[in-house]
Amino acid sequence: ILMVDEKGKNMKCLTFFLMLPETVKNRSKKSSKKGNSSSSSSSKLPPVCYEIITLKTKKKKKMAADIFPRKKPANTNTTAVQQYHQQNLNNNNTIPAPNWQGMYPTIRERNAVMFNNDLMADVHFVVGPPGGTQRLPGHKYVLAVGSSVFHAMFYGELAEDKDEIRIPDVEPAAFLAMLKYIYCDEIDLAADTVLATLYAAKKYIVPHLARACVNFLETSLSAKNACVLLSQSCLFEEPDLTQRCWEVIDAQAELALKSEGFCDIDFQTLESILRRETLNAKEIVVFEAALNWAEVECQRQELTATIENKRKVLGKALYLIRIPTMALDDFANGAAQSGILTLNETNDIFLWYTAAKKPELQFVSKPRKGLVPQRCHRFQSCAYRSNQWRYRGRCDSIQFAVDKRVFIAGFGLYGSSCGSAEYSAKIELKRQGVILGQNLSKYFSDGSSNTFPVWFEYPVQIEPDTFYTASVILDGNELSYFGQEGMTEVQCGKVTVQFQCSSDSTNGTGVQGGQIPELIFYA
Repeated sequence: ILMVDEKGKNMKCLTFFLMLPETVKNRSKKSSKKGNSSSSSSSKLPPVCYEIITLKTKKKKKMAADIFPRKKPANTNTTAVQQYHQQNLNNNNTIPAPNWQGMYPTIRERNAVMFNNDLMADVHFVVGPPGGTQRLPGHKYVLAVGSSVFHAMFYGELAEDKDEIRIPDVEPAAFLAMLKYIYCDEIDLAADTVLATLYAAKKYIVPHLARACVNFLETSLSAKNACVLLSQSCLFEEPDLTQRCWEVIDAQAELALKSEGFCDIDFQTLESILRRETLNAKEIVVFEAALNWAEVECQRQELTATIENKRKVLGKALYLIRIPTMALDDFANGAAQSGILTLNETNDIFLWYTAAKKPELQFVSKPRKGLVPQRCHRFQSCAYRSNQWRYRGRCDSIQFAVDKRVFIAGFGLYGSSCGSAEYSAKIELKRQGVILGQNLSKYFSDGSSNTFPVWFEYPVQIEPDTFYTASVILDGNELSYFGQEGMTEVQCGKVTVQFQCSSDSTNGTGVQGGQIPELIFYA
């Protein structure tokens, strides 16, 4: 076979030895013995065929393997399809090479190649608000298989044959995340786009993606974002997420009310929070949070943030703040001087505090119930001895884990076994060495074997199935009681708590005995 380039120059000559059948060989020998000419003998042989193959030498043509890398061995985490998906997130790629289908063994992988790809696209979406749109390709069949809304849009009785569909109410990143799920069967969520993705999944009825978004939000739920997520969960009609949000807001109310996200909620959500009976916060904190929200709302409505406008945007929600239940100092130094109350309202509230005959108020005057803390006691008995338990700045520590999300409000500690005494206590809560909460305070013990609570400034959120370290450093001259017959597992209401020894403990506390007899928490 003679191989030449496009210009006809000889590039390579390949010689092949053709093994002829035995009968042909024998016939050839007989012909040569009889003295036949070469022309006659050659005519009896099979003809020799030459094939000219044209090669392109200047530029190598890209094959499918060059565009789509082959799948790596099973022990690697990144597959070729995943690499291609990452490439496709921002660029529409067309596959020019033939037989790319042969590179992917499963229909899922071949289908995933079409994600955000113009190849064979029969519809395009212009996604995003004006000024921030992105044009994305789609394939009607794939979309219809993944969403009943797309099925009705493309194949229903009222289907419209449009080549381009505008979607101004969905963010491009969220729409891409939904397409990635439909095409690739992969869920790729991020904290800054998960709410928008949930909206897209709800709009186009992709329930499994919506459920994944809700799970993501529940996992990342904290006091900082609980109010915003509460507002969104009501909008998306997700009762489970709404309940989780209320749990966080109730237990960590002051942190939630002081968060930036609180000012971003809508008026209806504001009213529901101000009405909340189990809100575990001082009323002065609720009052200050409402004023902060009113100031931001004035900006949203393009109003000057005057006292009059703040009161205007608050409307009747102002009377949901239980101002008469504030401590008198909080009212006198805070609400009374804020300017948000009228002179008559201020006078009536002062009379409510001091007069025997109390005036009628528009404000709710009944204190909130708040939350009742639960106590997990880990010892079956306690004792005291003449030489222990003594404190000289050493650490008592224990590790614990729960099976449900709880909020640790503080610890119950033993006090003096030699009469009344005062202790200085530094309490600390850590997870994998990271301090989540700490506080320095004093408590007075009356000489009994009771436990005495020491509180954190704010309750600390504890996630299930993870060990946390509870520590205390006590400073006091008197010996104290100590626990004994400790339990490794305690059932406290609907919460199961497990205990194990901590390497931070240098004063003798462990599972079987020592200090920190109680965990005080909200659940």
